Amino acid sequence: MDTQTLIYLFVGATFALYIGIAIWSRAGSTKEFYVAGGGVNPVMNGMATAADWMSAASFISMAGLIAFMGYDASVYLMGWTGGYVLLALLLAPYLRKFGQFTVPDFIGTRYYSKVARVVAVICLIFISFTYIAGQMRGVGIVFSRFLDVSIFWGVIIGMGIVFIYAVLGGMKGITYTQVAQYCVLIFAYMVPAFFLSFLITGTPIPQIGLGSEVADGSGMSVLQKLDAVLVDLGFSAYTAAKKSTIDIFCITMALMVGTAGLPHVIVRFFTVPKASDARKSAGWALVFIALLYTTAPAVGAFGMLNFIDKVDETEYSQVDSFFPLYEDNGLLAFQDKNGDGVMQYRPGDAFAGKPEYTGERGPNGERMLANAPNTQNTNEVYVDKDIMVLANPEIANLPGWVVALMAAGGLAAALSTAAGLLLVISSSVSHDLLKSTFAPNISAKAELLAARLAATAAICVAGYLGIYPPGWVAQVVAFAFGLAAASLFPAIFMGIFFKGMNKEGAIAGMVSGLVFTFGYILYFKLIAPETNVAANWLFGISPEGIGVIGMLINFGVAMAVASVTARTPAEIRKLVDSIRVPRGAGDAHVH
Repeated sequence: MDTQTLIYLFVGATFALYIGIAIWSRAGSTKEFYVAGGGVNPVMNGMATAADWMSAASFISMAGLIAFMGYDASVYLMGWTGGYVLLALLLAPYLRKFGQFTVPDFIGTRYYSKVARVVAVICLIFISFTYIAGQMRGVGIVFSRFLDVSIFWGVIIGMGIVFIYAVLGGMKGITYTQVAQYCVLIFAYMVPAFFLSFLITGTPIPQIGLGSEVADGSGMSVLQKLDAVLVDLGFSAYTAAKKSTIDIFCITMALMVGTAGLPHVIVRFFTVPKASDARKSAGWALVFIALLYTTAPAVGAFGMLNFIDKVDETEYSQVDSFFPLYEDNGLLAFQDKNGDGVMQYRPGDAFAGKPEYTGERGPNGERMLANAPNTQNTNEVYVDKDIMVLANPEIANLPGWVVALMAAGGLAAALSTAAGLLLVISSSVSHDLLKSTFAPNISAKAELLAARLAATAAICVAGYLGIYPPGWVAQVVAFAFGLAAASLFPAIFMGIFFKGMNKEGAIAGMVSGLVFTFGYILYFKLIAPETNVAANWLFGISPEGIGVIGMLINFGVAMAVASVTARTPAEIRKLVDSIRVPRGAGDAHVH
């Protein structure tokens, strides 16, 4: 059976499984739609949380960033895993004990204000749509390559699949679908990693292989070999830090704190029976996540070694079949600047922007490009950083079933997170804006219909953002974390641990943190991208890390406003005390 047939078989089988689970576990009530009825086992919830968490950014893009950024990409590993520890210790059990359906629900009740609830919904929508753009882009990339369609149609197909099991099943359907998706994505990620590690080092365990000698007789370790190869080509050493210390610290902190403020992750802890189970879920999720996160550095390093070995100084007419396959989808490109028919991979962009093909072939058989060559460097190869993980099995000439498994895993990762985000958006509209704010007398049936309509609208917006994304998948996701760190996290943290924080302070803090962070990102990424260099950044902090400053602004403004406005009501102070009292922690306080 050829590889393309295997891809159709694996992807079709996994999609049938997801849709079957969604139909079997269809939500019949608002509680099942929002929090899966509140009865999910902690281990299963840990797997579902891990699938929700390990998005297209983790599965598809993170190892690609590590491959091309080297040491600097460690911020993603430290920030995203450290954030889960923060979430498990500081927020998850307390929020579960509070017992509300959504993050805006907690903020609206804790700060006794409909305005606070609406501001939280606005923050949540900003965060979720920024995040979901990365997921839908990941879906498009996977479909583009493996189903041989354009990224546009890849995103459209992904929208249809998510619509079926997210809109139909709600949180109940998504939870059990995500358990299956975790099993698919972790198996798909680990199997090629085992193959690559064995081929390059002779050691099948990738975590050990990364520190082992390359099996080429050179006596060099994987990282030493990679440093030498990259420096020879004119790149910086793989293990050298290129970002400033303050920027690395701020990006890591923004990712950590942003994790603890991400609404689609927090809502997972409302799906377990009691508060102690929320902490257990977070622990299990960390174990399941660690399997992939400890493997990603090895996958990135092995992938980079393989890519350079197969591409640099190779005649285009002799290059392995993976190159034209990804070239056809606009994810790789070769521009023969010196006319020798040999590919040279060097620092810098081969040309401005992404490849635009003329539909014609060059003298070596390469696809001709409408883009003018960049004469500032000698690089002749364009590579989309997000393909590194997906292309690894083909670059290494692994069996067809491994390639098919990778396709199924990449889709599982992107679709699982997209579904979780869509549910958060829909529940915020139906539950927080309608039921709790503007239409308190709405029936449960009408509320459920509103949630499904909101999810449908969100899918359409998410699809557009996936087709026209503002950056690499992992970079786009990093902005979402910065927005979460600057807006929701301080309000949640102070809501649990500072009973003196009142509604005026919380609202002012959320608005100021969100406006500052979003404005900073908007300016450097969209309004004036040509100024996006360290010399122009505030304190040398990049847009990916600016959420930390936004968070400090949020805390500062909130404290200042709270100190000069009305004292928190006595019943709210008692409520905050009850959240933190260990006695009876097993019984959720449902309003």
